[in-house]
Amino acid sequence: MIDVAALAKRDAFARGLGIEFVEASLGRAVTRVSIEERHLNFNGVGHGGLTFTLADAAFGYACNSQGVVSGSIDAHIVYSIAVRLGDVLTATAAEISRSSRASNYRIDVVRGDGKLVAAMTGTALISGKPVVTS
Repeated sequence: MIDVAALAKRDAFARGLGIEFVEASLGRAVTRVSIEERHLNFNGVGHGGLTFTLADAAFGYACNSQGVVSGSIDAHIVYSIAVRLGDVLTATAAEISRSSRASNYRIDVVRGDGKLVAAMTGTALISGKPVVTS
């Protein structure tokens, strides 16, 4: 397994949104964000784009954890409940299948109380090129 934390440090977009890398293992990664005022939409609830990005970051870290450059070719998300200011969201990505060219993932986003906020599925294309962590 590669140093996924090093990849996360280079992810300026996710870091700029306040998304934290928590942990990773082969085919698995966890990210977290605390909902701040800047993350609220015009209705005063957490923006769906932030939830998607949180899940997508975990997905990206998980699919690259094996050291081969992989990128999303499909992602689908279903939102279950709204989130509010102060909520802490955690996304956990887990590999559900892998071949030499593609891998599939399930990413669950939960609130601090354990309630499912959103569920994403994603497919990544495996390039065959090594991931560079430095």
